[in-house]
Amino acid sequence: MNTAPPKIRLRGVYKAFGKKKVLDGIDLDVGVGESVVVIGGSGTGKSVMLKSILGLLRPDKGSIEVDGEEVIGMSARRREQVNRKFGMLFQGGALFDSLPVWENVAFGVLAEKRMGRAAARDLAVSKLAQVGLASDVANLFPAELSGGMQKRVGLARAIAGDPEIIFFDEPTTGLDPIMADVINNLIVKTTREVGATALSITHDMASARKIAHRIAMLYEGKIIWAGPVADIDNSGNAHVDQFIHGRAEGPIKMAVRA
Repeated sequence: MNTAPPKIRLRGVYKAFGKKKVLDGIDLDVGVGESVVVIGGSGTGKSVMLKSILGLLRPDKGSIEVDGEEVIGMSARRREQVNRKFGMLFQGGALFDSLPVWENVAFGVLAEKRMGRAAARDLAVSKLAQVGLASDVANLFPAELSGGMQKRVGLARAIAGDPEIIFFDEPTTGLDPIMADVINNLIVKTTREVGATALSITHDMASARKIAHRIAMLYEGKIIWAGPVADIDNSGNAHVDQFIHGRAEGPIKMAVRA
């Protein structure tokens, strides 16, 4: 029997900004080697949840554990050590315009002085190859790349440190359907090669179905359903059913000004 703790464990996580309650008691587990995708509309708290796990925001109450260790309230030095387990693919790519591609990919290892520039460049080229980019891309600048290539570079940077956990923030935003599917396939491939646990947030159901082992839906600050990706079409939850089929009619009401 496997008694290892979840790679990520959230219990009773609350976060409010003034009177606005964003997270209202989230419970979520992400197992070792598992890919969990959290779905939900804009403004439902997905990004706040992710930032809380990363330590960019501090929840008002609750528990967040990484490998069984409580991270809320830990020392800055220990938090920095825990964060070295993480890789991140940002929604907008978040590449540095003034740096060539290889320095973007190797930014983390260079910033932490884990290796010299020559070795860091070699590392970047190898990671670019993992996401299907040729070595000559290394010397280009982000402005010279298409949107899909920028996403690939962002993914190469996310895996540059061989992370144990990779976070994906709306990984297919701004991409056409074909390129989105290419990126989804790369996410599945690279997380498997690195052996990483993955936690993603998205409202793109095609992406969620492709990259997830399990899907959880966040609505009004709570996880209202979670289960294997194969079960989502028979969730028995009206909110989930409305969301995954993109229906205007249903229990989820959108604020629309006349």
